Amino acid sequence: MSLEMQIEMVRKRVLGAQRGAAAAGDAQARRATKIEVRPEFTDFAKFAEMREYDTMRWYYENQGYEWNMFREHLGAATAEVEVAGRRMINFSSYNYLDLSDDPRVKDAAKQAIDDFGTSTGSGRIIRGEIPIFGEFERELSETLGVEGALLGVSGYGTNVAAIGYLMRKQDLIVYDELVHNSMLTGAKLSGARRFAFAHNDCDALESLLIEHRGSYERVLIMTEGVFSMDGDIPDIPRMIELSKRHHAWLMVDEAHSIGVLGSRGMGVVDHFGLDPSDIDIHYASMSKAFATVGGYIAGRQEMITLLKHYAPGLGLYIASPTPANAAAGLAALRIMRAEPQRAQRVVANAQYFRQRAREAGLDTGASESSGVVPVMLPDSELALWLSARLFDNNVFAFPMLFPVVPRNAARLRFFLSAAHTREHIDHTVALLATLKAQAPASKGLI
Repeated sequence: MSLEMQIEMVRKRVLGAQRGAAAAGDAQARRATKIEVRPEFTDFAKFAEMREYDTMRWYYENQGYEWNMFREHLGAATAEVEVAGRRMINFSSYNYLDLSDDPRVKDAAKQAIDDFGTSTGSGRIIRGEIPIFGEFERELSETLGVEGALLGVSGYGTNVAAIGYLMRKQDLIVYDELVHNSMLTGAKLSGARRFAFAHNDCDALESLLIEHRGSYERVLIMTEGVFSMDGDIPDIPRMIELSKRHHAWLMVDEAHSIGVLGSRGMGVVDHFGLDPSDIDIHYASMSKAFATVGGYIAGRQEMITLLKHYAPGLGLYIASPTPANAAAGLAALRIMRAEPQRAQRVVANAQYFRQRAREAGLDTGASESSGVVPVMLPDSELALWLSARLFDNNVFAFPMLFPVVPRNAARLRFFLSAAHTREHIDHTVALLATLKAQAPASKGLI
């Protein structure tokens, strides 16, 4: 080694030592510096969300109303439930087909526990697969008229995981501004560029696709079969036409439409008379018509294969669904197919509710042909007051308030089921109209 090279090595060692000493000095100085952090960034009690909760609790206590959230009920969540020793008419459970207490569904869940235990003890890809999962997926695929389906543990999680896996940062997601939070969370997780279009405005959707489609690789359009806050149905045929023309995928969240819409109760495909393959991604949670928990994705077999083997939260890094929940969902699916009159009864009950409500001067918004009927109100204070007073009178209808809905679009949301009677509806609408007429002026307290 030459003298010059030795000198250069020594120089580098000296410089390295000097830099190390300087870094150590900087670190020591930083440790000595007191960092001031405001308590609202560290103390849960100071969070803005906690202030909102405290305000709502204060409002109930100040008005002398009985707290109606997280209240335990006895028995199945059907058209009537028992709360605090009182029998109440229940409009806040989305047990549309009244299957959660059906002996066939309960027996299937019990048998699955006897056969497979309460848990498979593993993810499906490892050693968590049982025959019920495949049976459900095959029968669901046949029912929907698609190539394949995948059962997920959670309705919310299935939506998040599927969107988060299929879409990437070089892709585009265009979505109705009122889609469910699970869709929005999946879209954020994916890293894709995101644009919202005005609710049910296909012209706005088309404009976004014309302007942006050429700049991205995969493009996903997201909507719902029935919007859970408004009970309205989008123009799915027009969206299919736009998705084809712009080489995009169409994903429809059928949480509140499958089991309800159409003469057979098979969702938007049944309602509009569509080719099932024209919807690229069929999704639904199973906590509604399926009377259990979980979710599914259905469509092309290649998509299902990818999600099943590679999607975190669907195929990877998650335990399998429980045997009991899968069996309950399968039993509900079979009843759904065999007894379409249940779906017809839901739609008829909801239509009767809308009719009577409108006759009583109540605003049911854009709700149509679905089991979801909102009663629109001008502010959150009135919505809370009405919900509390209904609860006092043994009717349970939950208020939807900001930030779940806009501040000027508060509402009570009524889920109609096959178990509700005309007497339930007549009594509730008359009581609601009377209470609304007696409501005190809002004071801006919430």
